[in-house]
Amino acid sequence: MESGGDRKGISSFELSPEGLYQNSLWAGQKMRFPFRRVFTRETMVNLLFILPSVVLVGYFVYVLIGWNVVVSVSNWKGLTPSYNFVGFGQYVTLFHDPEFIKSLTNNIILILLFVPTSLGLGLLLAILLDSKVRGEGVFRSIYLLPFSLSFVITATLWAWMYNPDVGVINTLLKAIGLGFLQSGWTTDPSIALYCVILAIIWQFSGYTMLIFLAGIKSIPESQIMAAEVDGATGFNLYRRVVIPQLRTSTLSAFVVLMIFALKVFDFIYVLTGGGPAADATYVVPLKMFIETFLRTNFAYGAAIATILFLIVLAIVVPYLYFFIWGEKD
Repeated sequence: MESGGDRKGISSFELSPEGLYQNSLWAGQKMRFPFRRVFTRETMVNLLFILPSVVLVGYFVYVLIGWNVVVSVSNWKGLTPSYNFVGFGQYVTLFHDPEFIKSLTNNIILILLFVPTSLGLGLLLAILLDSKVRGEGVFRSIYLLPFSLSFVITATLWAWMYNPDVGVINTLLKAIGLGFLQSGWTTDPSIALYCVILAIIWQFSGYTMLIFLAGIKSIPESQIMAAEVDGATGFNLYRRVVIPQLRTSTLSAFVVLMIFALKVFDFIYVLTGGGPAADATYVVPLKMFIETFLRTNFAYGAAIATILFLIVLAIVVPYLYFFIWGEKD
């Protein structure tokens, strides 16, 4: 037989009607407590503050992306809207269009030359600035200056420098006795695209330098000192200790450079207009602009925009997975 003390030990589970009622109230309060904690007055106020932004982003980004897809499967051509469904005919035409194939080829060349060169040059500049060089702040500002300029301003500056008649490049080459190296630059179809790539690298190398320099500065000083004690100095120190820890910085810079290389429009539009020879610097965003707003072929332009969006999505989604879900794993 249980003692009276044992029965008192379980008094919280009293089976009397009054005890059952009190326990049910206690359980109900415990069940409702998380919801009360989440939907507090402060939370509701915060939600009201962000609601306009959510609505605007939802409409002007996601709704319009869906609307663009709808237009791409229609027959809208001209200033009068038409949403008659024609299936994927615009996409079939797209990959049989020599202009689109040429623009896509130019985009691929731009990516293959622009992205690795910008990453390599940025990493080199970051290492040089991290080497305790005198006047680091001044050099950092000089390298970052091109990226602080708008693309239209930068393209205008390079258009002036590339001018075959009065441009500073040809003038300088002639002044130092290297007139035989003078060229038409952006007016020469054989090198126009490479001139554009050089100008874009000049603008973005400072950005990649900043990303890598921030990554280098985030490495604990204790690791650097330990590596120096073990005999790692100079280039070996960066090759064995620093560079392997810049994976996150490299990925971040890579994604930004890739997206810009895919959607570059204003820079090329101001610098060359897609020429010379009609398509020497023709890229996909420029093709989309011409088809949509100059030729008023809205359905065809929407199909190009959809393809471009899917390519960018294929780059961004793995990036987000790495930073959000990859870190949890």
